[in-house]
Amino acid sequence: MSDRQTRTTTSHWGAFDVTTEGGRIVDVAPFAADPDPSPIPNILPQAVHHANRVLRPSVRRGWLEGRRRDGRGTDDYVELPWDEALDLAAEELRRVIDAHGNEAIFGGSYGWASAGRFHHALSQVHRFLNCIGGYVKSFGSYSTGAAQAIMPHVLGENFLKLTYGYQNSWPTIRDHTETLVMFGGINPKNSQVNMGGVTRHQTRGWCEGFIAQGMKLVLVAPQRGDGPEGSDWMPVVPGTDTALMLALAYVLETEGLADHDFLARCASGYERFKPYLLGESDGVAKTPDWAAPICGIAADEIRALARRMAGTRTLITVSWSLQRQQFGEQPYWMAAVLAAMLGQIGLPGGGVGYGYGAIGGVGVAAKRLRGLALPQGENPVADVIPVARIADMLLNPGAPYQFNGEDRTYPDIKLVYWCGGNPFHHHQDLNRLDRAWAAPETIIVHEPWWTPTAKRADIVFPSTTPYEREDIARANMDEYLFAMPQLIPPLGEARNDYDIFAGLAARLGQGEAFTEGRDVEGWLRHLYAEFVEMSREDGIEMPDYDRLREENWVKLPIAGDEHAISPFEAFRADPAAAPLKTPSGKVEIFSERIAGFGYEDCPGHPTWMPPEEWLGSETRGEMLHLVSPQPGDKLHSQLEAALQDVEGARPERVLIHPRDAAARGIAEGQIVEMVNARGACLARAEVSEDIRPGVVSLPTGAWLDGAPGAVSRTGNPNVLTRDIGTSRLGQGSSAHTTLVAVRPAG
Repeated sequence: MSDRQTRTTTSHWGAFDVTTEGGRIVDVAPFAADPDPSPIPNILPQAVHHANRVLRPSVRRGWLEGRRRDGRGTDDYVELPWDEALDLAAEELRRVIDAHGNEAIFGGSYGWASAGRFHHALSQVHRFLNCIGGYVKSFGSYSTGAAQAIMPHVLGENFLKLTYGYQNSWPTIRDHTETLVMFGGINPKNSQVNMGGVTRHQTRGWCEGFIAQGMKLVLVAPQRGDGPEGSDWMPVVPGTDTALMLALAYVLETEGLADHDFLARCASGYERFKPYLLGESDGVAKTPDWAAPICGIAADEIRALARRMAGTRTLITVSWSLQRQQFGEQPYWMAAVLAAMLGQIGLPGGGVGYGYGAIGGVGVAAKRLRGLALPQGENPVADVIPVARIADMLLNPGAPYQFNGEDRTYPDIKLVYWCGGNPFHHHQDLNRLDRAWAAPETIIVHEPWWTPTAKRADIVFPSTTPYEREDIARANMDEYLFAMPQLIPPLGEARNDYDIFAGLAARLGQGEAFTEGRDVEGWLRHLYAEFVEMSREDGIEMPDYDRLREENWVKLPIAGDEHAISPFEAFRADPAAAPLKTPSGKVEIFSERIAGFGYEDCPGHPTWMPPEEWLGSETRGEMLHLVSPQPGDKLHSQLEAALQDVEGARPERVLIHPRDAAARGIAEGQIVEMVNARGACLARAEVSEDIRPGVVSLPTGAWLDGAPGAVSRTGNPNVLTRDIGTSRLGQGSSAHTTLVAVRPAG
């Protein structure tokens, strides 16, 4: 008798139906209610059952035999029974805490391991470390680190709250926007994922509808594919959006198109910014003729766009990618200034928005709900570092650095505990990270697969995938609620993160504090009961837990045009009665607070500062500007184990303009070498006019392969990217500030 059955589950890239038989995933199919399903889960059966799975607790031989730090990335591993491996890890945690304090532990996680709310790796590892005395944590994300630092100064809100709570919803844009100017684009490829899931992928459909109704969409990006088909493409030089925005602002000011009434009522510091804009303070007027050779857009096009923006209801959008560059705070700040000069902040379908297309939830009109979060507890350790400064921390213990107005010192980390994430995919300058990774005395990792990070760990615990355990999933701005069933038994001896941490906590005398007497089902029922009560307070009735498990998923009455948002309306109407949470209560065009920090790399108002590596660099020579966007076939580097097996999938494809390809003797499909002083990788050329000359695009996601320092044969661009902070204010990732030589592989 066959045990074949099909059930529904969900993920960060959406819901899908999974067919299992004989303890294996044998097929996947799109969720019927999804109008534009992601292709990511197609590779799931091969990935979950891949030979690359970590099947048993494994300890690096050099660490096991002599606590040696050399050999990470090249050493072999010894498999141990669970009790012995847990004893080793607990003993090492106790040793480090007793000898150096909890300030010597860094807790690493990136939160994307599962859409399930209980088996959320970041919450699990942070709860465990808090139970045993705390840890050094990180601030922000690689996606939005600089934005998270700058935007509270400018608009007075936490950036994630700004992203979800202060954005024009898609219906509002449909009904009111006439001109949509997309700096960095709105890309359905990126919006196929969302924190916690996106059941109905809507971004592509909304954008197609905007174009069909006659809305003007202007794409300002080096790649045509970063915006919807039918957009007017302005192929800007990477890293120069601030210069372009300044030139647009110059036209508004000098042609009498700036809304000075709005600036006087709702903004602060325009009189301090205006002399810079007009060139009175530095002798350089920010005219379209000044900007054209910098950004690669003709002066007349800049003037025409500025006039259209002033004459129509205009929404300026800024992609997350724009702040992942040196001085990445500047285009985010300048976009808000430009919107203030247009005077449309607070008007339906006008103003400025951040992150449309970056994740699937932005723009969706839905009622927000509370709950379904595992409590992480309180962290007794106050130290925190910007997330993109991990290598700096490990290489420079005790060294001073500055961040967002504070003078800080890097902690001396002896133990790294990583659960949920692969820094050897998403960090910059991976060869430098390799050197930094040798500094800690011990590295402990939970992983389902032998990722590059797992291969550089000392103790590796095999963790289950979301398909080998039960959970509940919901996401803000998503109208579906899922019971995620356990679809197959755990592979090998894999355990879920909660059970691993419960075992460690018990050995360290904190078992009750960590579990509160609950097993996995006990926690799921407890968290869900809290969620049901909170939802009832918000006017939404939920099914009980057992009914949800039986039905697999339910659609909640929380989405629709009635939930459409038009942000900052109350502020616009009466700034005194509804002030922003900035020092002035207004949009901060000039920030006294930031000016007081004294950072030359982030002055008191938006400023054009040429990055150290860009197409205008005097030392550029024949090098091209590398951008490294998110991949389309996976989330970050998840499921990469199976994708490496697909013929033609590796090395990763690099987009290059025909002019640049011809000048280097590169043909379509040819393997090329990309190299600079930081490293080298291979890629497969894709020759296309859909990218600006002088620019190449190599997606992230390929696992780092080979020994430390070797050429990445899979095509990981982060062996090439610069590991520097965006500025002393944000200290975010500067991945897109990168020049590379490209040539046929020998």
